[in-house]
Amino acid sequence: MTTRRDDDTLDSDGEETPPAVDAGAESPAAGTSRKRPKPGERRVQILQALAGMLEQPGSERVTTAALAARLGVSEAALYRHFASKAQMFEGLIEFIESSVFSLANQINEREPSGAQQARKVVTMLLQFGERNPGMARVMVGDALVFEHDRLVMRMSQFFDRVESQLKQSLRVAGDASGSVMATVDANAVASVLTSFSVGRLQRYARSDFKRPPTEHLDAALNLILA
Repeated sequence: MTTRRDDDTLDSDGEETPPAVDAGAESPAAGTSRKRPKPGERRVQILQALAGMLEQPGSERVTTAALAARLGVSEAALYRHFASKAQMFEGLIEFIESSVFSLANQINEREPSGAQQARKVVTMLLQFGERNPGMARVMVGDALVFEHDRLVMRMSQFFDRVESQLKQSLRVAGDASGSVMATVDANAVASVLTSFSVGRLQRYARSDFKRPPTEHLDAALNLILA
């Protein structure tokens, strides 16, 4: 899926910057003719349009009719690229997974401190949700309430995987400090960080994106990681 920036992996300071979906690129201007999309391009346009619709208030349930209308195509045209609406949401989830875990791996490779790995991964995760409001609704399940249960399960597994990565980083930090409770402490703190991240994303989605998940983030992480 294309993003708003070509350099979305690193910012000017060398920090990992989460990608943002270009949710406004899919709709042709009124009165202009549409070029035939290149192979694979229509799938991307459909996912961009779906993400854009999820950014709108009251968009917890998106219909294929509304999605087709936004793109200026028939519903049949959507189903030439996706067998079902569930597959469209799976496409968004795949983008979330690949983006977040690719950046998490970059952080872990570049940052030797386990505690800083955990801090940066949580920061990156919340920045990703903030930059992609529609995706944030998917991540916390609000956009999946009326969809297939397997989608909710997949997002639950996503956060399980996040927690597992945080545990690993925090164990490294505990071992480095010589803590005899390194594993127990790492498990507890990783659980708190994951719950904190989910809570921040839920608040963001349910405030119609008025309360950014990164609000007072450094102070909050200082308390958790003290």
